[in-house]
Amino acid sequence: MKWIVAHIKWIMLVSGILTLTMLYAAIAPHAMLRSNFGHGLEAGGPLAELIVRNWGVLIGLIGAMLVYGAFDPPARRFVLMIAGISKAAFIALILTVGSDYLGQPVRVAVVIDTIWVLVFAAYLVASRTPRAVVAS
Repeated sequence: MKWIVAHIKWIMLVSGILTLTMLYAAIAPHAMLRSNFGHGLEAGGPLAELIVRNWGVLIGLIGAMLVYGAFDPPARRFVLMIAGISKAAFIALILTVGSDYLGQPVRVAVVIDTIWVLVFAAYLVASRTPRAVVAS
């Protein structure tokens, strides 16, 4: 865990840049869905396209937060908690209601995001500071 703490800036930078690639969903939602899930938005209509574009922006913002946190040490713990929760939610959703898509390239994202969540959690545990006890 000491290695993770010592290299968290670069870990966050790599994770953030990879996560930023999901802005692709905001630009080309049909192509992103087809390349990651094996299905496009054929029957979804304009609302589905809007939701997928928004999803891409939100994931992109998580990536931008990771890049920001890499260069702002006081923000790191908060950024890693938010990014970890976001990635854990994606993993949980795929494993529970989206397991039909695990045969698609999205399984690579699930594996990589699981690794990021574990690394982020390891950093959060290893870098915590004991709280001062306040005398009453």
